[in-house]
Amino acid sequence: MNSENKTCQNCKTNFVIEPEDFDFYKKMGVPAPRLCPPCRFRRRLVFRNERTLYKNTCKLCDRSIVTMYHPKSPYTVYCNDCWNSDKWDPMLYGREYDSSRPFFDQLRELTLQVPKNATYSGTALGPNINSEYTNFAGGNKDCYLIFNSGPNCENSAYSRGIAGKDVFDTYFANEVERIYEAVNVNKSAGVVWSQNISDCLDSWFLLNCLACTNCFGCVNLRHKQYCFFNEQLTKNEWQKRVREIFGSYERVEAARKKFEEFVRGFPRKENNNFKAFDSTGEYLTETKNCQNCFEMAFSENMRYSFSVKFSKDCFDIIGHGRRAELLLECVGVGLGQRVIGSWWVENSHDVEYSLATRNSAYCFGADSVKNAEYVILNKKYSAKEYQRLKEAIVLELTEAGEYGLFFPPSLAYFGYNECIGQDNLPLTKEEALAQGFSWQDDLPSTKGQETIRQDEIPDRIQDTTDIIIKEILRCVSCERNYRLTPAELAFYRTMLIPVPRKCFSCRHEDRIRRRGPFFTFDRTCAKCNKDIVTNIAPNRPEIVYCESCYNAEVV
Repeated sequence: MNSENKTCQNCKTNFVIEPEDFDFYKKMGVPAPRLCPPCRFRRRLVFRNERTLYKNTCKLCDRSIVTMYHPKSPYTVYCNDCWNSDKWDPMLYGREYDSSRPFFDQLRELTLQVPKNATYSGTALGPNINSEYTNFAGGNKDCYLIFNSGPNCENSAYSRGIAGKDVFDTYFANEVERIYEAVNVNKSAGVVWSQNISDCLDSWFLLNCLACTNCFGCVNLRHKQYCFFNEQLTKNEWQKRVREIFGSYERVEAARKKFEEFVRGFPRKENNNFKAFDSTGEYLTETKNCQNCFEMAFSENMRYSFSVKFSKDCFDIIGHGRRAELLLECVGVGLGQRVIGSWWVENSHDVEYSLATRNSAYCFGADSVKNAEYVILNKKYSAKEYQRLKEAIVLELTEAGEYGLFFPPSLAYFGYNECIGQDNLPLTKEEALAQGFSWQDDLPSTKGQETIRQDEIPDRIQDTTDIIIKEILRCVSCERNYRLTPAELAFYRTMLIPVPRKCFSCRHEDRIRRRGPFFTFDRTCAKCNKDIVTNIAPNRPEIVYCESCYNAEVV
């Protein structure tokens, strides 16, 4: 089969379906999608509220809980312990499929009745210990506001996609310790304000560096020590220069601005992939034939997927994926195979359009069931009757142009501005509502309650007393209030990092900008004019080389 040009039925832009894509859709038994990749991406993103958390009470045991569901949402929310217990039976909410009514209308009615887990936490990665304020994370200890992370994170906060100890304000890091304000860091320790580095130690302000120790403000260096803005110094000279900077907010800010100017004169590689064979995207590690994928590791034959590890033969998925294959249009699904259009399905196979389903098989439109087979809308059937009803539902969804896509926006649990859609494909309220998404007007934030002015915060962390823990600060960017935690202050003191003047949300947005978009662009190498694919847009000022030219000049 040849490539086919199609027009998105939502945004009316053109997109291409390749022959390999048609082969996969045939294998999954679904028609080719009528929506373009970005529109399909948005549908999944709105089911991924990671960072917007609320206080509430469990509707089963009345315990105070932290949850990803707004208190005014229509859902009944249980604490994680109650939801995972045998105190209630999701099958009691079952209802028969009515062929005279749209299936998704019936599924929405079911989801409004079945209790929800407070957060997507614990799961197959293990329980979280003293880490209540985490989401889409498992197997972590003493962590606060970390997301899409674990297992084995410890004493870490304000981060996404990490695996390590003492990690603060970091996006995408693996096997790390004592890391602050970093993006894409691997096997490093004692690193601050750095991006795209591996095997580095006790360094500040690095970009695209490998195996560097005690370096400051350096770009494209390999196996270096005691370098200051790429200048080789003696140990004593280096220590004297950095000693004047460490701990001071004013001097660190000056160094950061100098570094941002400094990096513009250096070439960047077209991508930050490692052992990515026949693959396109960004932040790919040991992948094969993965196209338009991002933050992917140890995976093969993937398309249009984000933040996934150890997967094979999957299209359009976000998160998890461990030891999974034949997934299509899924969010947070792993440890299974042949799952279509589903959210949070684990240890299951042959599951479609289901939510929070565990250790089950042959489910269609199930919510929160476990150890179940042949279930439709939480009602159990014989294998023969299940197949008959499933075929009727598939025919309905196919005729409506929905089969093989993710849930429509009407089923989304969250407002578009609550989810990671705003990080990756931001919309205004008007745009979101026009596309069928909901919007949450009452997001948690406070302003005007600060108890200390910015100019009253000590410049040096060495001069900052424990009183700062009791103070309410005001963000210099958005003016929202924020506070420091005791663990956070202890980390700053150990690392000689000044108190941040921005709130967590603004710091996160800064890291998203540094990370770059989850899109690729056609561009030419600035040195040899070879055609390249990169997530650095052609109109951006960065100097971008193809991998061959970059390696010849830098490595």
